[in-house]
Formats: sequence, structure tokens, C-alpha cells
Amino acid sequence: MTLGVLTQHLDSPFSNEMLRGVEKTLEGTGYVPVVVSGHWKSQQELDRMQLLIDRRVDGIIILTGHVSQQSLIELSLQVPIVAAGHDINTAQVRSFNVNNSLGGYMATQYLLDLGHRKIAHILGKMDQKDAVDRLNGYRQALSIAGIEYNPDLVVQGDFSEEGGRQAIKHLVANNIDFSAVFCANDQTAYGAILGLKEADLDVPDDISMIGFDDLPFSTYSNPPLTTIKQPIYETGVKLAQTLLSLINGVMMK
Repeated sequence: MTLGVLTQHLDSPFSNEMLRGVEKTLEGTGYVPVVVSGHWKSQQELDRMQLLIDRRVDGIIILTGHVSQQSLIELSLQVPIVAAGHDINTAQVRSFNVNNSLGGYMATQYLLDLGHRKIAHILGKMDQKDAVDRLNGYRQALSIAGIEYNPDLVVQGDFSEEGGRQAIKHLVANNIDFSAVFCANDQTAYGAILGLKEADLDVPDDISMIGFDDLPFSTYSNPPLTTIKQPIYETGVKLAQTLLSLINGVMMK
């Protein structure tokens, strides 16, 4: 018996941590995960999901993605589906999400509480809702603190290490004054730390930083990264448990 798993990139530490929770939950159930990648392309995600259905998987787990809710509903007529990063619940589709706006607010408020007022934000991919929501949380925290939003302090990233490094290079090269950085995810922060070191700036002595995700490696980065924790592994467990319940006709709350 098999369950399909749609991830985006096989080398993603975020998705792999979630997949670890899926695999652990499936141990001893008789189900084996079959993993495919969508590469953040809606049509490719749909094609891969249809491929899984054609291979007669018993259900599909989506570890975030761009596929639309309507497409999920239509595909769920063929197999039950559970998805992370979506907000949809029907008879055959269940989803789980985190409050990214609140997380962005908390990250920014942490830096504000340290006394910072010039806080840079390195964005994620803005075609992904979690990046938009984290930016909104950042802006909300600044607004409540009475600090005017400065677009010069907001730099495009792409949720990758190199994106974080290049964002710091942009800030430094343009002589933009900042004392702290909120990175849209931990991978961005790893690259940002390197970018700051290349500019002879130290974390945390010169620049304070906070990430988002709490990936396992963040404990071992240099310095250890302060970050907003997402229940990544636990979400993988919940996704697998919920899909098994859907397959067995048990309603989970």
C-alpha cells in the first residue's frame, strides 16, 4: 500500500523535516510513501499528483505548494488529500496551516523589545502566502510601535541561503542603516549571517537577527540562530495521521 507525498524540492530542509514526521507515523502501518517534487510550479504539481493517482496511491500528502483549492477539491474526488500551507476542509480534503502573520509580528516585536528601531526584513518569495503574511506581521509590529514603514529596509529574498546573502549585500552596498534583521525563514538567515561576516559585521554584536521555522540546524549555526518555531515535524505527523483516518473513514478533529 502506498501514499503519495508531494514536496517542492528534495533538498529542502523544511520539507524534509516534515517528511520525517510523515515517515515516522507510517512506520508499522503497511503504507509506504512515494515522493514527487513540484518545484513550486502549479501545473507540475498537478501533473505529479495525477501521476500518483494513476499509480493508484491510496491518498496524497502535500507538503506546501501552489496548487489551487479548487484543484484539490477536484482531485480529492479520486483520492483523499491532506495539505500543509492551505486553508481548506471538505469531506475528502484536510489542511493545516500556521499563523504566519502572528509569527512575523512576534519576530519583529522580539527585535523591538531589544531596543531596535531600524529593522530590516528579508522577504520570502512573494508569490507564496506565507511570505506575504510574515511581511504583514512585520508591518503590523512596526505600526503598533509607532515606527514608520521604510521600504528601503525591506529586501527581496527567495527563502534560500543565497537569497539572504545577496539581500545583505544589497543593504550594505546601498549604505542602508539597520541594526537588526528579520529573515523570512531560517535558510535566509544562514545566508544573511554569512553576508554580514563578509561585510565585517558580527551577529549578534553588531547586528541582531531572527529567523522563522526553527530548523534543526539552527541550533548549530554560528552563532545559534534565534528563530520563530514552527511545528514542522509535528505537522508531518498530523498530516499522516489525518490521511490514515480519512482512508479508514474516521473523522479527525
